[in-house]
Amino acid sequence: MKKIIIACIVSFIAFSCSGKKKGNMVVKGEIKGLKKGTLYLQKMVDTVLVTSDSIQLFGDNKFELSDDVNSPVMYYLTFKSGDNDPKKLMFFGEKGEITINDNIEQFGFKPTITGSENQKVMDDFNEINQQFKMKRLDFIAKDIEARAKKDSSAIDSLEKAYKKLVRRRFLYTTNFAVSNGDSEAAPYIALSELFDANMYLLDTINNSLSSDVKKSNYGKRLQKFIDDIKKSENETQKK
Repeated sequence: MKKIIIACIVSFIAFSCSGKKKGNMVVKGEIKGLKKGTLYLQKMVDTVLVTSDSIQLFGDNKFELSDDVNSPVMYYLTFKSGDNDPKKLMFFGEKGEITINDNIEQFGFKPTITGSENQKVMDDFNEINQQFKMKRLDFIAKDIEARAKKDSSAIDSLEKAYKKLVRRRFLYTTNFAVSNGDSEAAPYIALSELFDANMYLLDTINNSLSSDVKKSNYGKRLQKFIDDIKKSENETQKK
């Protein structure tokens, strides 16, 4: 009798593990060099990072995780091993199968991600945006050097050049988002890269979004962001 009960328990556990329901987004791939640790599929809900799925890996480089996606949003693939700080990579999650390949030594720096149309848009944007970031770092280094030498002429020149760089980045980002108004990546880029831009640029992007994108998670958030700013500006003018 005891053997029968044990067999039933084992069978139930095996059925539960094999019968794990997959979401409408499946994230799979391989992380070279991974020996032991846990991979988490995570996303932001309001302001809290929540785990949608996880898997423990012991010497197996391959993984598969899933979640139900109602609207394309940014996800985090987080690797945690022992007491080490977790490593993260970001990707645009959407319905379908997404493949992520990376290596554990440089986890998150240059992953290969396929299967997400929104991620393709983000990859194109990040390629140019990274150049702006590098130029910004170059300006900071030169500014520190000029201030150390108390070179007021160089400081003024750098400030003017930096303002032009910021304006170029804003215009590039706006044009890119407008050109991809049928992608949920467009309102995300506006929210993450142009939160401090003038209202004209934000309105320009918002007006370029397709009807489906306007109904998406980030489309609604961009509209609310714009509405809140306009409301705040109107209240300030009334005072």
